[in-house]
Amino acid sequence: MHPIAELAALIHPMPEPGTPDPDGILADVREDVDRKRKEYADDLEATAFGTDTDPLIVALQKAKADKEAADRRIRTLLAYAREFHPPRRYSLNELGEASGYTFSGVRTAYGDQEITQVQGEIGRAPRRTADKGEGEPA
Repeated sequence: MHPIAELAALIHPMPEPGTPDPDGILADVREDVDRKRKEYADDLEATAFGTDTDPLIVALQKAKADKEAADRRIRTLLAYAREFHPPRRYSLNELGEASGYTFSGVRTAYGDQEITQVQGEIGRAPRRTADKGEGEPA
């Protein structure tokens, strides 16, 4: 197997042998994984060739960017849960377990930047501002 194809296989693994197939969709899943592998390999090859960078380094850079994007999504979701979500408040333990943060880390995981982003996306002020009668929904 070509190294770029091997990297694509690592990033998009096939379902394990013996995976249950109760709905008969395993063939479709395998086809989808093949398509994702091809797209990933083509993109990886183009990026590596275009930047004259080793494909493994490009794959690591892509994985790092994906990780950073996931971390941003988690911080944004935590800001939403703690600052905007309607009455049901989630415990710090519950949010920590779901997000991979400690319960105390949940409090500091997000800041004004994430609160502003959530406010802009959902078009309303955080509860603490709305409760004080300050600010108008965007």
